[in-house]
Amino acid sequence: MKKAARSRNRTTGLKVGVLGAGQLGRMMALEGIPLGMQFAFYDTSGAPSAGLGKIYSDPDNSLAPLSDFINDVDVVTYEFEHLPLDLANQVAATKPLYPGVKALRICQNRVLEKQTFESLNIPTAPFRVIDSQTDLEQAVEALGLPCVLKSTTEGYDGKGQAVLRDAADIADVWRTLGERQLIAEAFIPFQRELSIIAVRAEDGTTATYPLMENIHCEGILRYTIAPAPDCSSETFVRASDYAERLLNHLDYVGVLALELFEVNGSLMANEMAPRVHNSGHWTQNGAHTSQFENHLRAVSGLPLGDTGAIGVSCMVNLIGQEADTAAVLTLTDTHLHLYGKSERPGRKVGHINIVASDYAELMKKLKLCLPHVPDHPAFSSSLISLP
Repeated sequence: MKKAARSRNRTTGLKVGVLGAGQLGRMMALEGIPLGMQFAFYDTSGAPSAGLGKIYSDPDNSLAPLSDFINDVDVVTYEFEHLPLDLANQVAATKPLYPGVKALRICQNRVLEKQTFESLNIPTAPFRVIDSQTDLEQAVEALGLPCVLKSTTEGYDGKGQAVLRDAADIADVWRTLGERQLIAEAFIPFQRELSIIAVRAEDGTTATYPLMENIHCEGILRYTIAPAPDCSSETFVRASDYAERLLNHLDYVGVLALELFEVNGSLMANEMAPRVHNSGHWTQNGAHTSQFENHLRAVSGLPLGDTGAIGVSCMVNLIGQEADTAAVLTLTDTHLHLYGKSERPGRKVGHINIVASDYAELMKKLKLCLPHVPDHPAFSSSLISLP
């Protein structure tokens, strides 16, 4: 039986607990504070950057501060999925936790994730579970080369992953990835990477944002273009349907991101994330309601907001170092978001959101912000060659 949605007409004084205290929690708080919400953060990293509410620090994962954190908040959500399940279960036993533990458990394990896709008839790459070098040799025979290897648990932004191209490298790759359980996937010759952000309220109402095109470099997202150019309405409907199947199957509350490959006009699920997502940052300035506000609306029992796009947008991740602030702020409808993090190679320290009336104007603004961007008027092929 579906539990009844909480009725709440006001959010003034509502205290939202966030498991994690990085930039996603920070951006959630920035959207929730104008709605009268307050925030507290439970940090297991030892390096919090949220800075918009009380932080309960637990870098040793001792769970000692957890009861104080739980008692301090009304509802709990999280900003990353690599949480100890024991921690999540303790929270859910006392306070509403959204999204629920089921979503967290599935997204922490790539085997469960792939099996969930298959059970919901969501196309995904053929795969094999690898527990030994012999398993890997057999998977290569079944899937062919190249194939993609990923750690079953943990791993993000390209970590814990490798592309195996030559059978002679099997032993080396198995050793490099830690001789632990892996998942081997057939290599998919996709045309581009897409994602869709969807949100579900406690009463089952759902909404989806436009499909987005994502450009990665070295396993890290560099650019998101929204709405994705040259995307048919049929493709959007199909992606929305896949996302809604997941939301309903998981009895989900909050924002979920589904990453997809476009393959000859069809869509194939890559992975999902049970949280607000990097590819949805453009919604802060390019949509009527941002993914962060809609996530908070969902977890606090409020109606969902309009997910429509305002023009076209490009989100640019700032990796390793911040941008030239003055150069960015001279451009109309170009917005700088910094995370309060120190600069270091490979670290996400902020992003830029650029909004325009069409793709040609968007490209012009992008080149003004980042002069090294090559001419790319249609935004229909990859920018992955960018440094």
